[in-house]
Amino acid sequence: MSEQKVSLDKIDHKILSRLLVDGRASFSMLAKEVNLTDVAIKKRFERLKRKGVILGISSDLSLKSLGYENPIYVQIRSEMSKTRDLIKRLTELDYIIELSQVLGEYNLLAKLVVPSIDSAEKFINQLGTLDGVIDIKTQMVLSELKKTNSLPAFSFQKRL
Repeated sequence: MSEQKVSLDKIDHKILSRLLVDGRASFSMLAKEVNLTDVAIKKRFERLKRKGVILGISSDLSLKSLGYENPIYVQIRSEMSKTRDLIKRLTELDYIIELSQVLGEYNLLAKLVVPSIDSAEKFINQLGTLDGVIDIKTQMVLSELKKTNSLPAFSFQKRL
């Protein structure tokens, strides 16, 4: 299922760029930056939400300060006939915070956050026993070298 590309103007791009830097930016702050009214910004924001450009505004939390280890990525190779049921089961598991279907030797990629290495080992062993799992590979993040919520600068510049 592919999503349809949404046409955005220069003001939409400025609003999105600002929200990517600070999701708590107020409508009045955005309005001042683009010389529109608060009401006009609110209407644009609601339109961007309706069109599926803005899916939500969220907080970027420090996992370490909340008592979690660095993320662990788990590549899962599944039996094709059981993949749908496996995906349903995996989305129900708390430690999995992201799950993607990918191309390649392994067809699923899960991002886990766990409170300890011991709990990671137990959880990953449990994943290996799920019906439909053929093989698992894991990678633990040592340190995040770059993490951003913004889009590449050229994606906005080429449209302005």
